[in-house]
Amino acid sequence: MSDSQGTISSLSSTIKSTAGSLASTVKPAENELARWRRTFDRFAKEEVEGKKYLNPTQFIDAIAPTDEGFSKIKREQYTNLFKVADGTGRGLVSWEDFVVFETLLKRPDADYQLAFLVFDTDASGTIEFDEFKAVLSANTAASGIPFNFDCDWMKLYVGQRGGRHVLGYHEFTQLIKGYQGERLRQSFHHFDSDNDGYIGPEEFQKIIVEIAGHKLSDSVLQRLPTLCTMNPGRKISYSEVIAFHNIDFAEMDAVERIIEHAVRKSKDGRIDVSDFLDEAASSMRYGMFTPMEAQIIWHFATRGSASTSARLGLADFQALLDAKWQPPEVAAQPEVTATRSVLSQLGQSAYGFFLGGIAGGIGAYVVYPIDLVKTRLQNQRSTVVGEVLYRNAADCVRKVYANEGGVRAFYRGVMPQLVGVAPEKAIKLTVNDFVRKKATDPETGRIPLYMELFAGGMAGGCQVAVTNPLEITKIRLQMAGEISRAEGGAAPRGALHIIKQLGLVGLYKGAVACFWRDIPFSMIYFTAYAHLKKDVFHEGRRGKVLSFGELLTAAGIAGMPAAYLTTPADVVKTRLQTQARAGQTVYKGPVDGFRKILQEEGVKALYKGGLARVIRSSPQFAVTLAMYEVLSKNFPYPLAPAAPIAPTTARPSLSSSQDISRIRARNALRILLDCSSRFGMVDSASASKGVTSLPKVFRS
Repeated sequence: MSDSQGTISSLSSTIKSTAGSLASTVKPAENELARWRRTFDRFAKEEVEGKKYLNPTQFIDAIAPTDEGFSKIKREQYTNLFKVADGTGRGLVSWEDFVVFETLLKRPDADYQLAFLVFDTDASGTIEFDEFKAVLSANTAASGIPFNFDCDWMKLYVGQRGGRHVLGYHEFTQLIKGYQGERLRQSFHHFDSDNDGYIGPEEFQKIIVEIAGHKLSDSVLQRLPTLCTMNPGRKISYSEVIAFHNIDFAEMDAVERIIEHAVRKSKDGRIDVSDFLDEAASSMRYGMFTPMEAQIIWHFATRGSASTSARLGLADFQALLDAKWQPPEVAAQPEVTATRSVLSQLGQSAYGFFLGGIAGGIGAYVVYPIDLVKTRLQNQRSTVVGEVLYRNAADCVRKVYANEGGVRAFYRGVMPQLVGVAPEKAIKLTVNDFVRKKATDPETGRIPLYMELFAGGMAGGCQVAVTNPLEITKIRLQMAGEISRAEGGAAPRGALHIIKQLGLVGLYKGAVACFWRDIPFSMIYFTAYAHLKKDVFHEGRRGKVLSFGELLTAAGIAGMPAAYLTTPADVVKTRLQTQARAGQTVYKGPVDGFRKILQEEGVKALYKGGLARVIRSSPQFAVTLAMYEVLSKNFPYPLAPAAPIAPTTARPSLSSSQDISRIRARNALRILLDCSSRFGMVDSASASKGVTSLPKVFRS
């Protein structure tokens, strides 16, 4: 009993010392602790002396992924994590234990740390040969594939019998990393009973499922036996087994990088085996891929149905590896408030406003003629005799050019527009980014859809409050040429005259309609833009940074629905802010304007200038964004610190709805599962029962 208590006490001290060493490097942030606390309180149902604990079942409920099921990694295999978290050995996990466990999972070598703690059964801080053999034998017995622990490979790590030495953590990591290769060699030798250097497809499948069934996609697992079709004899050689091991386990990260680079360079977005080998040769300094390894890649990418001459795109290669084994995509936000003065922060913000204003001005200037045509079309009243001056946008362009002074007429009122664009773009971008940052979970990078919409709405609302006076001045100037003709050719009035005529209150005429237009517009635009970048162009996936053309396209497409769907509000706003002439309907407010336009002119009138609005807004936002990117890249803030204060690329986010802690917990099992896909299912009956619930390909 005393030995057991000593072991438990030693294990507890090992865990606590491990946690202590983590504190300086991976200290949990306050928001992490709050999230961990919510999870713990939700599942902890055991109470001892008024204190909550997690039992094994509750612990697994708290940390196991919820949207993957337990088809490949069985529920009982997560018990390995419970044994590590239960530092006292009492069969319960306290809140303090849970924090230590979650902190351990944040380490980059968490999978090796966890495996070491599992094999170190006496919690001595070292692993003896007998410990390693006992743990591994108990967890691989159900496979039916023996392992010879008295082999020369094992002796290289622990020495000869009688002179064996214990393994520290770093020695253990090298041993466990090399174990899979030795396990593969011995398994092949076990099934190659006639020593002809070949095994059957079913035997190959059994070996791979045992050591890598948790890693590979269902597509690859189901087609493992088809590897025999690469040989006329319908058997699989040791060379092919090793080649498969190299590409699907040891070098898959390199395979993916080479494929991505080669596809990007290809004109048609597709590559063949020669392209792959050429890219590998040019991008790898020391490593190389053999022709056999490349053939196996193509065999499984084409599902065994095409030759190595087939040209494949990125989507064809997705079946090679199970998509769930991706690292948690987390970009930590550095603490900057303590290292930057208030003056420095204000300076950089002002510089950002300045660049945004220049970019917005260029975008507005480029599309201003379209905006003028849109305003003229929206303001003409179809119920007034002689009021319909323009049949369509082309007719409007022709008449403005012919009757109002040529090209210069299309830029009447452009200066107030340019002055207004700078604060407009700065406010929109700043407010949207601020609200999104506050609403984004800093641990997972996810933001709820309703908060994305709210951030855009806030940006649009704040912008209207500042820019409405400039908007009404611009519209009056755009209509000045038309009004001067109606009044007998009087000279058009300038911006100062319009401001004096309207007064402070008049400058906010139609502001409610502006809210109706700009709040929905910004809600649609910013949300669509973010999702186009993430979901269509895959920004942040495997560190991808969008190209100039992709950013332009995303910005342009996002502006199309945002512009057209908010056209009715824009028509009402335009009518309210334009000075009504004799015989024209006067609108008392947005609701009255909407009702009267609908009654007098029909639904079609509410979408007047809709196409021109789309044609204007889409390129304007695309040009603005493009210019902002160019300016930011070529003219960075001159007083910025040498080290980047925040990431310049978009923050990647998890495509899954999983809590990042659950992803870390699953990833932490990788090293143990590399020893055996059944690791943790110690009881043979339990293991067999678990395997029968898997797809046929998993059953031995």
